[in-house]
Amino acid sequence: MPGTSSAPAQLHALGTGGPYQSRTREVVRDIRAEPVAELSLVPWLFAERNLRALRKATPPDPERRKRLLTRAGWLFASGSVDGVSPETYRRTVAEVSGIPVATVRRSAQQVGDYAATAYESVSQARPIGAADSWRDQRAKRGSGVWTRRGEVLMVHAPANSPAVHTAWLDALALGYRVAVRPSQREPFTAHRLVSALRQVGYDNDQVVLLPTDHPTADRLVAEADVAIAFGGDEVARKYGSSTLVMPFGPGRSKILLTSGVDAGPHLDTITESVAAHAGTGCVNATAVFVEGDPEPVAKAIAERLGGLPSLPPGDERARLPVRQSAAAYELDGYLRARAGDARPLLGADTIVDELGDGSAVLRPAVFLLDRPDAPQAGIEMGFPCVWVLPWRRDGDWMAPLRDTLSLTVFTEDAALIEALVTEPTIDKIHVGDHPTTWTRPGLPHEGYLGEFLMRTKAVIVG
Repeated sequence: MPGTSSAPAQLHALGTGGPYQSRTREVVRDIRAEPVAELSLVPWLFAERNLRALRKATPPDPERRKRLLTRAGWLFASGSVDGVSPETYRRTVAEVSGIPVATVRRSAQQVGDYAATAYESVSQARPIGAADSWRDQRAKRGSGVWTRRGEVLMVHAPANSPAVHTAWLDALALGYRVAVRPSQREPFTAHRLVSALRQVGYDNDQVVLLPTDHPTADRLVAEADVAIAFGGDEVARKYGSSTLVMPFGPGRSKILLTSGVDAGPHLDTITESVAAHAGTGCVNATAVFVEGDPEPVAKAIAERLGGLPSLPPGDERARLPVRQSAAAYELDGYLRARAGDARPLLGADTIVDELGDGSAVLRPAVFLLDRPDAPQAGIEMGFPCVWVLPWRRDGDWMAPLRDTLSLTVFTEDAALIEALVTEPTIDKIHVGDHPTTWTRPGLPHEGYLGEFLMRTKAVIVG
C-alpha cells in the first residue's frame, strides 16, 4: 500500500481490459526523494487500443450516470478504494506532492462533493432553448438539442492539487468516455478516482487511466476527439489556437483595492487569496493592486504571511508546500533571477527553509513594485508569492488587470465593476470579501466546460 511499506507499491495503469502492469515504470518519490510507488507507463499501441475501445462504448443512461457519480464521489472522499483508506490516500499525496495534509483533505472532499453534483452542475452550461435529447417534446415542434462534440475526452492532468480532477467529471456526466493521463509526480488522486468510479459500477470502457511519457501523451491528445490540458505558459502557447483542446494555463489571479478602501478589515481575505491551498493553485492571487500607496498594504500582507509555520506536510498545522531540497533551491534561484528591481518585504534572503530530511518548506515571498505595468506581476510561482503594485485610473487602466482567472475587487464603484465584468480576459469577478480561491459546484471556471464539450444542433421530429 502506498506510503505504508518500505518496498515501492505497484501502481498499475487502468485500461479497458482492467489493471495493466507495464515493463516500463516510473518511480514516484516523496519529498525526501524516497521511492513510494512504481507507476506503469503504457506504450502508444496500448493507449491507442484503449482510445478506440472508449470510442466504441455506449455511455450509461443519464439517470445511471447521476447515481454512479454520486456514489463514486462519496467513495473517493470517504470510503476504502482498492483497500486504501481515505486517510492513507491523503497522507500519501501529502508526502509525495508536499501539499499540506489538511489541504489535501479539503481538496479531496471538494472532488467528492463535485462528483455528487456533477450531473446538475453541468446542466448550467446548456442553452435555455436547447433540449437534452431529441426525444424531448420540444423536438416535435423543432428545437435545439444539446449534443456532444465527440465521444472521447483526453485529460492531461497536473499535480498541483487533487481538486483539478473535478474538471473532467463534467464530461462523464455528459456521457463522454474519458482517458486520464495522470501526473507522474502525483498519480494517486487520478488512480483513486478512476478506481472509485469502476468500484461503484462504471464499466472499464467508460474511463481509463493511461500513465505515459510526454511524447505519448501528446499523441493521445491528438488522437482523442477533444482534450483538456493543464500546465504553464507553454501549454497555453501549444494548444491556445486549437478548437479541440482546452488549455488550463497560469491563472495570474489578482486583487484590486480602490481608493478609500481600508485594507485592514480585508486582510484575512487578501492573505487567504494568496496562501490558501498552500498557494499552489491557479486561483491563488499572485498580484495585489492598490489605488494609492501600496507599501502599507504590502507590509501588512508580509507580516501576516511571515507568521505561517514551517512544518512537514503530514503535520495538521502545516499551511505551506514542501519540496525536495534541490527543487526548492531551483525555485528560489528562478525567483531571484526574475524579481529584478522589485523590493522584497518577505523572503528577501531565501524562500527555502530546510527540514533536515532532504526536504524544504517553500516560505512566502512578498515583493513591492513601483508601477502598475511591472512585468513581475505576471510571475506565478506555485507557492505563496505575491507582487504588490500601485494602480491608477489613467491611460489604459484595465491593462494590468487583464488575463486574469480570478479577480477579487474591493470597491463600491458600480461603473468599475461593470467594466471588469465585461472585460473578456477576466474569467471570475469577486466583489468584496470573497477570496480569489472561492468557488462552488455549478460555477464556471474559465467558462463552463460544457461550452467546450457540447454544441447545439437543430432537430425536428415527425
